Amino acid sequence: MRSGIRRDDLAPGVVLTRVDLTRQRLTKVDLSGADLRQACLLEADLREAVLAGANLAGVDLGRADLRGADLRSADLDRADLHKADLSGANLQDASLHLAEMNGVDLTGCDLTRTSLDRSYLKAATFTGALLVEADLDRSFMGGANLQNALARQANFAGTDLSNSSLIGIDASEADFETAVLAGSDLSAADLTGADFSRTDLRGCRLWGTVLRRADLTDADLTDTDLSNADLTGALVRHGTPWLEPLDPNALGLVVH
Repeated sequence: MRSGIRRDDLAPGVVLTRVDLTRQRLTKVDLSGADLRQACLLEADLREAVLAGANLAGVDLGRADLRGADLRSADLDRADLHKADLSGANLQDASLHLAEMNGVDLTGCDLTRTSLDRSYLKAATFTGALLVEADLDRSFMGGANLQNALARQANFAGTDLSNSSLIGIDASEADFETAVLAGSDLSAADLTGADFSRTDLRGCRLWGTVLRRADLTDADLTDTDLSNADLTGALVRHGTPWLEPLDPNALGLVVH
């Protein structure tokens, strides 16, 4: 691990692999297109830094301050971002495959088309974040906060979202196939046209949730609160156990 790096050494396109920048103050630094693979930026101050297109694969950014940073199209595969603050950052089209992000703050972050597949996002905060067409396939997001996030056409297939808050989220046309949302709160969410086939929704709160034309085929809604939910045109399979005490016609369900 190299050390003794000065701020003057940091410039767009620079190659500084395995460099030690622990706790360095790097506010507004321009490292666009830089190669910082395996670098240590633990607790670094990178507020409003420009890291667009940078290679940050395997970087340690634990507890780093990245508020307002530009990380568009950056490679953060397998990076460690646990408890980092990325609120207001721009991560459009970035790759965070298998990233360690437990407890990360992504409030108001732009994650449009960002790849977060198989990442660890336990207790992460996504309040008001943009997740349009984001890929969170098979990620671990138990206890996450996605209140009022915009996640249209996002991919949550196979993701663990148990005991999470999705109050007010707009996840219309999103894919939740085989996801686990047991114990989560999706009150007042817009889930129009979303795919919940084979999804675990046991014990969820769906009060006032819009599920128009959603696919609930083989989903488990045992002990789920559907008070004031809009299920018009939602697709369910005939003989589904949780349907037994309900009137599918009155709910506008399409039974197949």
